[in-house]
Amino acid sequence: MNLSFFDQFLSPSLLGIPLIALAIMIPWLIFPTPTNRWLNNRLTTLQSWFINRFTYQLMQPMNLGGHKWATILTALMLFLITINLLGLLPYTFTPTTQLSLNMAFAIPLWLTTVLIGVLNQPTIALGHLLPVGTPTLLIPILIIIETISLFIRPLALGVRLTANLTAGHLLMQLIATAAFVLITIMPAVALLTSLVLFLLTLLEVAVAMIQAYVFVLLLSLYLQENV
Repeated sequence: MNLSFFDQFLSPSLLGIPLIALAIMIPWLIFPTPTNRWLNNRLTTLQSWFINRFTYQLMQPMNLGGHKWATILTALMLFLITINLLGLLPYTFTPTTQLSLNMAFAIPLWLTTVLIGVLNQPTIALGHLLPVGTPTLLIPILIIIETISLFIRPLALGVRLTANLTAGHLLMQLIATAAFVLITIMPAVALLTSLVLFLLTLLEVAVAMIQAYVFVLLLSLYLQENV
């Protein structure tokens, strides 16, 4: 019974073929294709407004060198928020609950920001490893600590996204199972449990959007340090 709670995190398969690639590609189909028409429908208008506002808020603190990343960060934001929200629907699979997928996004993007800083401004990039005014005796220790914290960044990105989504899905399944079991024994308690489940679902919708935003925001902060 305990193991069955984690079955929802297994990659779906058909005839022994994993369908995680299909689960990643399908969400893009719900986005309307931009057109050159003068008039668009409400969905396209709302999508354009959301993308423009998000890109503006993300790129505003950066200089012009960081604006080259606007497309990839906005696309990553749309990808994560769509998959996280679709994963809350029944009989669906959430690829972002897999640590391997999240690390596959976090490590290359984080490494790229570090390499940009080392290539473009090596003095400033290395200066981040040692705060100004550090006593001489603490210099070796602080350099080691800052280096470790630098390499922990991609792990923190992937683990944060995975842990928050996994914990939310598990909690929702536990409460839903409790409501299903109690519906014949204690209907009043089952009704109260269903209300808690509804409120938790609303919270998970917010968590799905916030975690996608936090993932991209932290990447933009890492980029801002090195541009």
